[in-house]
Amino acid sequence: MCASWIQRVGSTIPRGFSRYFILDLLKKKPLSGKEIIDSATKQSDGKWKPSPGLIYPLLGRLLDEGLIEESKDGKYQITRKGKSTADDLETVTNIVKNQLDVLFRIGNVGRFAAIDILERISTMAAMLSSNVSNMTKEETEKYKKFLQSELRKIDEPEKKKGKDIKIE
Repeated sequence: MCASWIQRVGSTIPRGFSRYFILDLLKKKPLSGKEIIDSATKQSDGKWKPSPGLIYPLLGRLLDEGLIEESKDGKYQITRKGKSTADDLETVTNIVKNQLDVLFRIGNVGRFAAIDILERISTMAAMLSSNVSNMTKEETEKYKKFLQSELRKIDEPEKKKGKDIKIE
């Protein structure tokens, strides 16, 4: 998931991406800070090499929020709360990816709309990620329903247009 996304956007990494990149990596196995940096560099074919000044403070925030924990051997592993957060993000990502695939197939207008949507989602995700640890379960559900509602609004006009446009 992450490697193909990085290749599409080049070396520009949106705000908030690093947080979810780390959670996604740690879902697979515990890693040290250096291994996280090395994984980012490898997956992006060297286009993105996060600095220790980015990764270690971010790991500290994720520890404070209870999304990860540090083991005795100095590796970081994801907690249940962190896995739940990462799974929620993956669900939203899959919904958005499916909608963006349709937009990209439509042509230049679709690409313009897709880029606009990505910018909005990136901004919203950054704001949400900075507040998620302070939210109640009810507030989290409210945000989830809101995001799903907004994605349906985007999807409905495209489905109607899709009836008029044959994509080969």
